[in-house]
Amino acid sequence: MIYFTTAEEVLFQWVSRVCSGNADDITALYHECAVLIPTFSPHTVITPEGIRNYFGQLASREGLGVRLHGKALRKQSLSENLHTLSGICSFEFEVDQVLLSFPSRFTFVMDISLPKPILHHHSSQVPRNLS
Repeated sequence: MIYFTTAEEVLFQWVSRVCSGNADDITALYHECAVLIPTFSPHTVITPEGIRNYFGQLASREGLGVRLHGKALRKQSLSENLHTLSGICSFEFEVDQVLLSFPSRFTFVMDISLPKPILHHHSSQVPRNLS
């Protein structure tokens, strides 16, 4: 089993695994009781099978990639092993053969003492300004 030494390491693995498009590899980062509030679905996901299905659908998009906006990354350490990471990333994939970018904000809650460290993940597209 793989254990992670930092919350950032988990995040970088998540990005790498999303870009690789293997839903099983992505799901392996999520604890069995994890909650996922996904970017591209109105439904909260609370089972490993649901998480796998969500990322399987996302991985079916041509040109899928995710890019972190490093300067926006914020970490809160709640204990030695329990951390939150929040920030901005951009999902990219093709829609009607055009590569589009979807700036999104995210929050992860993770316990790096666990082999499946992601306990909670919320992501949503960045809203447009009202002004």
